[in-house]
Amino acid sequence: MPDILPAEALDQLFRTARTYNAFSGEVSDDTLHKLYDLLKWGPTAANSTPARFVFVKSAEAKAKLAPTLDEGNRDKTLAAPVTVIVAYDQDFHEKLPVLFPHVDAKPWFDGPRENRFVPSFRNGSLQGAYLILAARALGLDTGPMSGFDNAKLDDAFFKGTAIKSNFLVNLGKGDPSSIFPRLPRLGFDEACRIE
Repeated sequence: MPDILPAEALDQLFRTARTYNAFSGEVSDDTLHKLYDLLKWGPTAANSTPARFVFVKSAEAKAKLAPTLDEGNRDKTLAAPVTVIVAYDQDFHEKLPVLFPHVDAKPWFDGPRENRFVPSFRNGSLQGAYLILAARALGLDTGPMSGFDNAKLDDAFFKGTAIKSNFLVNLGKGDPSSIFPRLPRLGFDEACRIE
């Protein structure tokens, strides 16, 4: 691996990055392609890459999204330049012959769909975190959240598929007046141990 990233890069990705509640600006389709082209390289078990992303930009897509949002999240989400639906494909294993060709891994996950929930949700969640870091690396601000009706959203965007929603991420240029003061984090000794 190369040397540690400069402090400015670590700040942009972690230390000074914030969760914004209001956004402005535009996010081009080209930027969304660049975003995916970065996040797709994050590791997942057996290269399963179960995450599926819907970039909600158009007025029509926002109209589909609106009734699924909790009241406290509706206005800020509809005003964001882009809202990403981070979802996971419970039938991700169908793509393993291409994604993990050196071993016949598809049979590991054959059987009832509910048996694939844990690996699809876990690895899809990892990919959602990669999306946040990739967005920050590209100079975008993020607002990840739950606060929506998963069943309604799945009916509106994924009806008849094995894809289920996990969480949402608003993207754009964050308004600094929309953030709360920096909240504390647990110290190393509270969250970690070395054995």
